[in-house]
Amino acid sequence: MYHKVKAYIEKYHMLDEKDKVIVGVSGGADSICLLFMLIQLKKEMGLSVEAVHVHHGLREKTADADAVYVKKVCKELGIGLRLYYEDVKSFALYNKMSEEEAGRYVRRRIFKEVLQEAGGTKIALAHHQNDNAETLLWNLCRGCSLKGMGGIAPVDGVFIRPLLCLKREEIESYLVNRGISYCTDETNLEDGHTRNRIRNHVIPYLEEQVNERAVSHMSETMEQMRQLWKYVESETTRYAARCIKVSKDQTRRVLLKAEFILVPEALRSYVLHECICQAAGGRKDIESVHTKMLSELLDNQVGRQARLPYGIVAVRRYEGIELRREGDGRPKDQNPEGLMKMRTLPRTSGKVIFPENPYTKWFDYDIIKNTVKIRHREPGDYITIDKNGKTQKLKQYFINEKIPQEERDRIWLIADGKHIMWIVGYRQNQQYQITENTRRILEIEFCGG
Repeated sequence: MYHKVKAYIEKYHMLDEKDKVIVGVSGGADSICLLFMLIQLKKEMGLSVEAVHVHHGLREKTADADAVYVKKVCKELGIGLRLYYEDVKSFALYNKMSEEEAGRYVRRRIFKEVLQEAGGTKIALAHHQNDNAETLLWNLCRGCSLKGMGGIAPVDGVFIRPLLCLKREEIESYLVNRGISYCTDETNLEDGHTRNRIRNHVIPYLEEQVNERAVSHMSETMEQMRQLWKYVESETTRYAARCIKVSKDQTRRVLLKAEFILVPEALRSYVLHECICQAAGGRKDIESVHTKMLSELLDNQVGRQARLPYGIVAVRRYEGIELRREGDGRPKDQNPEGLMKMRTLPRTSGKVIFPENPYTKWFDYDIIKNTVKIRHREPGDYITIDKNGKTQKLKQYFINEKIPQEERDRIWLIADGKHIMWIVGYRQNQQYQITENTRRILEIEFCGG
């Protein structure tokens, strides 16, 4: 069996010579078997091995006995051991997690801490084929993506799982034949957790009533799914780079519809998922329901919104869908008055020579009714669009000009009350134009933004 494990390690390039391996040892059959395998590899590859045992503060006396046993084994093998005592129950209550989930989180945190403190290179965990079959069935029953169908990966960053090529029976047989004892976690025999019910009832039924090699076949299928996921992930990254436009300040992302419709249909949900994850800065809790919301939003009219995890707001725009954190939409300007300069000029006789600078405009001073202000849009704003006095709501002007909604809140306006004199960078109000009746000119120079 050792050669089987060694070949599996070589297949996935889990270990290199001189690696320093941090191994999680609970005292159960799986972790004890892994420890003995690593000891043998240590002799061949010059590895350095250090064990870590985490006492969860549960199971009272039996957990204490597990810690004592692990100490004894490590001492006999000449392996360094770090023993941690954690209050997993309190941690679970505080973080509103199950004890099973909390225990997993605490263990992984400690393993990573030890890896850094000890200068380790790999963290070895004792998952085996039965664990993986349980994971696959649990993922399928609660709903999962293609990645979830790959189960537990042999290598995941610094984490390695050398025993994924073995069934539980092989591990226990190996230990019994060599007279190596191990601890039994009695809670694994209880049906309080879903995973336990799958372990104790579903898998035995499949092996007895459907196919005795059910676990092995599931393991082979998961390997195929992992290979397929690698390809899908690579293609998703490639298409996402084409479809997702990132703002210069990194606060907004736009999913470009023109590019997205060119993505093969089988990959679209993955590209949508990647778009949300990029905007959120995380992947946890991004589920298929959220990618579906984004897909439906693409078929909605401009301006429609959807709220996603991490405070992300998705808004339908002309070019696609904008994703940003809630509250990032409107600019926060401290001194807008400093962005414009104004002066009054007399209207001279003869031909009027207007300023060539597109950011300097002239207006008929005497028809202005209110204090001229520079600001962003407000409800009720309107503009006169022709010499006959025809007016148009500012919102409608933006729609007609197909100005993206995310830009509308950033456009500067020179306003006479609700009457917009100048949409900076776009057009000037016809009513304030210089005519033969103009006596005084208000010159406004836009200086920034």
